[in-house]
Amino acid sequence: MTAIGNDIQQAAKLLKDGNLVAIPTETVYGLAADASNKEALHKLFDAKGRPRNHPVIVHIASVAQLSDWVAEVPPIAKKLAEKFWPGPLTMIFKKKPHVLDDVTGGQDTVAIRVPKHDTALKLLQEFGGGLAAPSANRFGKLSPTEAADVANEFETEVAYVLDGGTCDVGIESTIIDMSGDKPRVLRPGMLNLEMLNEVAGLNATHNNDDVPSVKAPGTLKSHYSPMTPVMLVEADELKTVLQKLNGAAKTAAVLSFKEEVVNGTDKQTAWIAVPNDPKIYARNLYGNLRKLDTFKCDWIIVERVPDHDQWSGIRDRLQRASFREDNQQ
Repeated sequence: MTAIGNDIQQAAKLLKDGNLVAIPTETVYGLAADASNKEALHKLFDAKGRPRNHPVIVHIASVAQLSDWVAEVPPIAKKLAEKFWPGPLTMIFKKKPHVLDDVTGGQDTVAIRVPKHDTALKLLQEFGGGLAAPSANRFGKLSPTEAADVANEFETEVAYVLDGGTCDVGIESTIIDMSGDKPRVLRPGMLNLEMLNEVAGLNATHNNDDVPSVKAPGTLKSHYSPMTPVMLVEADELKTVLQKLNGAAKTAAVLSFKEEVVNGTDKQTAWIAVPNDPKIYARNLYGNLRKLDTFKCDWIIVERVPDHDQWSGIRDRLQRASFREDNQQ
């Protein structure tokens, strides 16, 4: 199992030498590589099993480093940075010519963010450059929110896991494209559209229907998936669905707002009750799905979350986790 520790100087040296290091952020743990080192980036893509045409987010220590990567910063982007950086917001800009195609997926844009995590920021300051750091998991699978999640997933590919405790936000950053005529949210997160549009003059939309799926990370239809298939169920249908599964001799692990197992589902293998609070729900989402996955049931049943902007990032992750070509729910 990969070594876990809290030595920032060691982590920075390993990264400078072209190794992969898992790092904590406020969203999820990232698998970091020197964003200016082509060989290190190839290691990163190979370790994750990530397609080479999928861009990665460059993490920097401060807004002052934007000019190292970005050709132009629109005035509204500066306002967003002032309000939300450091924080769980990624912005996409037109890139500078030297930015590697391995970072951008061959596109003319680059995704940048400043993480809001003391350990990550200290590491970035010690490293002195930008770190490409997609989530530290196999491509398409559940993102890690604990150091142990990473160490258990990678045996030899990762040189070191920098332990920063449990991630506070729990799901990946909001991604907003600032490279076009109008800002557009390409991936929702816990910074929702309403919060973003409070910034004067933004007027962003959440519409990426005509944007290529690889414009931003984490936007494939199927993503963030446990090994067990996930089914999203309305609250008033939960009992019926579970009874049907039990009748068909199928086992299910459940993630629900309900505190108790409903009548007629005595064959349930596992049940996790969660509070109706988006911040708490998001913080524990991947950990809960990992826990339910360990029971190796036929299904993970998840009660649908509220249809409100505060839950948009969570809804997005659950929708992608449950997507199946044979049943596009």
